Amino acid sequence: MTPARTAVEAPPRLPEARGEVSHALRARLLGGGSALLPGAGRIARAAPYGEDLQLALHLCYELHYRGFAGVPDTLEWDPGVLGIRALLEHRFESALRHDCRTAPDAGEALAALLAEPPGGTGVSRFLVSSGTPWHLREYAALRSVQQLREADPHLWVVPRLRGRAKAAMAAVEYDEYGGGREERMHSRLYADLMTDLGLDPSYGRFVDLVGAETLAASNLMSLFGLHRRLRGALVGHFAVLETTSPPAASRIAAAMRRTGAGPAAERYFDEHVEADAVHEQLVRRDVVGGFLDDEPAHAPAVAFGIAATLLLDDRFGDHVLDAWSRGESALRGPLPARPDGERPGPPAREGP
Repeated sequence: MTPARTAVEAPPRLPEARGEVSHALRARLLGGGSALLPGAGRIARAAPYGEDLQLALHLCYELHYRGFAGVPDTLEWDPGVLGIRALLEHRFESALRHDCRTAPDAGEALAALLAEPPGGTGVSRFLVSSGTPWHLREYAALRSVQQLREADPHLWVVPRLRGRAKAAMAAVEYDEYGGGREERMHSRLYADLMTDLGLDPSYGRFVDLVGAETLAASNLMSLFGLHRRLRGALVGHFAVLETTSPPAASRIAAAMRRTGAGPAAERYFDEHVEADAVHEQLVRRDVVGGFLDDEPAHAPAVAFGIAATLLLDDRFGDHVLDAWSRGESALRGPLPARPDGERPGPPAREGP
């Protein structure tokens, strides 16, 4: 099998709007200065974790990554778009701070990451016990929004760190980018996984199909990464990913093998079992530890980053499991048929 390539020549197309705010912002991106931006009142009324606001944030943030087809690169720093982004971010961050106001301190939060609850529920546990090829394809599409640019948001924190924390962060990121080998970059491995599952690995391909829960978890990384004042929160976010990844990746790798998903599909999760088990020690000791040694006043920010990451991960998991438990799709529309012509749909409902 020829491995898929993550990079595509053209940027992704602009997703369809999901409400007044994203509609107005989308029109501005396509029409330049001739289209009116959404007003502050509309943004203040938008649900902070809802489809409209989260898609609008995704539109703003993607301008700092690969942009969109038909949208001029100059709009990345357009004052009007940046002003709207600030209002969207304020609405989102305010909700997160309210919902995470009882978070434990940084030490307790980090310690809690090491212990998985016995038994427990979660998407990876569902996949290893009950997942079908249809569930795995859907999960891969949901996660592709972030995994096809896997480590990119975390790179923004590197110039904002010092000493031990900076060196350790760069070492972990070097592994995320394949140790200098394109074919081993984690985003490339994820694209190969998607190809094994019969999914189009093009960057941004499934944004229109994923819901607000997926977009919010992805947007959180950009929110933390783009603001120097939130560097501690991004360090906390990074700690969650590197600490909790190996057990979940091990379960999903087993699900891939059980369903015969393919070698590339297995390889992506096997890589995360091995790599993140090493990264976890480095992140806790040197990235988080070094950062807090240098800037102890940012301990509450690290705790906030951990709590916000877990909050949005739980919202994502609850949404997916609720849909699957009802025999329904967690996507906003059907996945395309596999290249072999098979068009698997939601699992059959039980009962009459």
